[in-house]
This record gives sequence, C-alpha cells and structure tokens, in this order.
Amino acid sequence: MRKRERENPCGICGHYHKYEEGEVCGICGHRMPDVSDKGSTIQVSAFPSEILPEFLYLGSYDNASRAELLKTLGISRILNTVPACQNLYKNSFTYHCLQDDRNLAFDDAIQFLEQCEKDRARVLVHCMLGKNRSAAIVIAYLMKSKGWNLAQSLQWAKERRPSVDLNQEVYQQLQEYEKKIFASLQNQPSPVMPAFPSPVPSFNFGFPKPSDPIPAPAFNSSTARPLFSRPAFEVPPHGFTFGAAHNQHNDANQNPNGSDVAMDGS
Repeated sequence: MRKRERENPCGICGHYHKYEEGEVCGICGHRMPDVSDKGSTIQVSAFPSEILPEFLYLGSYDNASRAELLKTLGISRILNTVPACQNLYKNSFTYHCLQDDRNLAFDDAIQFLEQCEKDRARVLVHCMLGKNRSAAIVIAYLMKSKGWNLAQSLQWAKERRPSVDLNQEVYQQLQEYEKKIFASLQNQPSPVMPAFPSPVPSFNFGFPKPSDPIPAPAFNSSTARPLFSRPAFEVPPHGFTFGAAHNQHNDANQNPNGSDVAMDGS
C-alpha cells in the first residue's frame, strides 16, 4: 500500500481500505452497502432504525459514524457488537463493546441496554451492516424485556428494519437463548402472599365490632315467648260473671230466694 493511501484511512471504520471504490476492509469487513440489485426494495438510509420509540435504535457502522445525525436523534450511548470496529467518538458518546466476535454475549449486552432504559438514555446498537449481529442483540433484548418468543421478536425487528437477515449460526444462538429465558421463567416459584401479624386485641367492652357477623334472627322458636304475650288467666268459664268487681255487701242484699227484687218506681 502506498504511503498516501495509508495517510487517508477510511472515515467510517478507521482502517485502510478503498471504501469509495467498494473495497472490503480486510480487518473488520467494512464495505459500502450494496444497493446495485435492481430487484431490491430495501433502501439504505443514513438514519438508524427506531426499534422502540425514543429508546432503542438499530443500525450499521455507517450509521454509527454520523455523530451529528446521532446527536439530532438524541442518541447518547452506543452498543458496538463487532470487536474489530473502532469507537470513533469516545468523547461524545458512551460506548459498550462486545469482546467475542463469534459468540454473542446476550446477557452482557442486555444488562447494558437495561441500564440505558433505566437512565432514559437513547442507545444505538450496531454491527457492520446492521442486519445480523446487532439485530440478534436487539431481538434478544425484546425476548427478555417484553416476554416475546423468537418469532415475534424477529418479526417486530424486521418490520422496522427490513434489511435484518440473520445467518444460521446467529439464529441458533438466539434459539438457545430463547430456551434459556423461558426455562428460567417457568422455574420461578409462584409468589407467596405476605404473612401479616395477628391484629392487636381491641377493647370493645362487650359491644359488637363492625366486622363481627350479625346473627340471623330466629322466628317461631318453640322456646321464645312472643313479644306481646300475656299469661293466661286460669278462670273457669262458668265462674266468670259481670259485675264481679262489686263490693261484697251488695251480695248480702240479694234475694235469698233467687228471684228478682221489684224496683221502686216512685
């Protein structure tokens, strides 16, 4: 490579390759997006794809290289899923990089994304083209945070970024992570109701409390006496006469023969 070419590295990945001429970077694989296919309906945009509103964005290394554009979107943190890709603007953004270029560290990446959500910070997840490794991280986050399965999360991502295209190796890693997530959810014990201490005894002085059950009234009981009942008088029918309340001296004036006394008409 000539000296002049080494003095002008790629403005996106920072490595020395002829990006404008379509040369693929021998270090990180960076290349110009291929839009020459006439049958392709996927449009390459300078803007990353918004996966979750005002929070999670998915894009390429080209998207991650446009600092001013990211700032206009309010993005302040970047998750780099390709270890060979350089973090171009360490003074302007908070970076988190995955170190394994073969196996995706889903838990490590999701922990970073959860912290971004907790801090209400907008974050960009990117790989080289924004369709394989970074898309897998986003899909894994959707499964973990939303409780969706792999098919639902993949559909959600593809609807918002049609260029998502997982290779077989990455897809198998997502399948294993899906089993891990839902197996852990199934093994979680059912929630136990908290045990409250017994209430302090209250002094009600014999009066019923509002919470005490009200006894149902008993009607027509054989042992209960009617409210307006009165003891019966044990008077034989033949012994009852009107005027029984007269004084006894009136009885002495009655005719001993039992006949009526003639009344004086004068």
